Amino acid sequence: METSKPKTKRYIHLIALVMIVFFVISFITNILNSIIVDVKDSFDLSLTLTGLLPFTFFIAYGIMSIPAGFLTEKYSERTLLSLSFLVMALASLGFALFPQYGVFSITLFTLGCCMAVLQVIINPMLRVAGGEEHFAFNSVLAQLVFGAASFLSPYLYKYLVNNKPSTSGTIAEVLRGWVPQNLPWASLYIVFAAISMLLFVYVLVTKYPKFEKKEDEQAGDKRSYWDLLKNKWTILYFLGIFCYVGTEQGVGNWISQFLYQYHDLDPQTIGADTVSYFWAMLTVGCLLGLLLLKFMDSRKLLILATAITIGSLVLALTGSPQMALIGFPMVGFFISVMYSIIFSLALNSVKEHHGSLSGILCTGIAGGAVIPFIVGGLGELLTLRSGMFFLLIPLAFIFTIGFWAKPLVNNKTISLKKEK
Repeated sequence: METSKPKTKRYIHLIALVMIVFFVISFITNILNSIIVDVKDSFDLSLTLTGLLPFTFFIAYGIMSIPAGFLTEKYSERTLLSLSFLVMALASLGFALFPQYGVFSITLFTLGCCMAVLQVIINPMLRVAGGEEHFAFNSVLAQLVFGAASFLSPYLYKYLVNNKPSTSGTIAEVLRGWVPQNLPWASLYIVFAAISMLLFVYVLVTKYPKFEKKEDEQAGDKRSYWDLLKNKWTILYFLGIFCYVGTEQGVGNWISQFLYQYHDLDPQTIGADTVSYFWAMLTVGCLLGLLLLKFMDSRKLLILATAITIGSLVLALTGSPQMALIGFPMVGFFISVMYSIIFSLALNSVKEHHGSLSGILCTGIAGGAVIPFIVGGLGELLTLRSGMFFLLIPLAFIFTIGFWAKPLVNNKTISLKKEK
């Protein structure tokens, strides 16, 4: 008689914590897409200086990804989580109390560093807390939570900046009273500070199991990084992640400003809604992508998705207001599969040092700093529309990945299973 394997103990409170962390990361990261026009007007910024704001956030993300891996080898999850949330709370509150452009830039850089540390911690934590046999399901659930936060954050922004009489005496009015009257959007960072402090306390009182990392979750040593950096595939896939995050943020960051500048659409209502739809469609597309990967080779799906993304972006940039309102969310829908496909192709293209490779690939998140900044700079020199056309270049590179990628292991599809 065959004995069944003992079930892995599940830690529901830790699964909940990880989901909350995913929500907070997304909520704080992508709120910049909604407030970018208000920030520009509040501080009287050029497009170039406006583009520097996402640059400071995502460059911190890229810089801290590898060091964060080394920190997790030296310090406990409780220590790093609690310290990250405490720093996030202080940084957010600091800007709310001193709402100036320079302080905002420092705040964004600090938040980016903390987010990098959180990202490195929570995936291994989710595997242990939920049980390895449930990891795939929980990972998809985490992506849904991430997408839901990106969808909801513009609505918090709309609520806080709404000065209509219906908001009189509400929490929104109280929060706006803490910041200058001409900077109602800065009250968002009071909310972020409060959320971070609550999580700081929750982390401190939470009990943690012993986390034993698998080989592909470990940071690796300096030699492993050097070996990988000498491999051309590492550089190519790094550029793939760089181009993807740069495109995602390059579109998301400038949607509201584009609609305002070219179609005179209110950034606090229609602009915020369109940004929200962009992230909502990205989430829905992610689910469809998971299904399609069961039927298609990932490289072919990447080629198809990128081609349609290019078409959708061109229509959004050149068409009528109605086409722009449809085109930008469609870009979100079709780019949704790119990150996971590029990342998995990269990991399946090398035999070892997967932990170190993951760290290198995560530094590609710095693309979210560089490419939106280039878009803003070109927008200053030429026009914003011309600047956003620059996004076709990183998309073209992603398109080529589907042709030159040679993974050691292909994704399993239903047709492949039948052939065996």
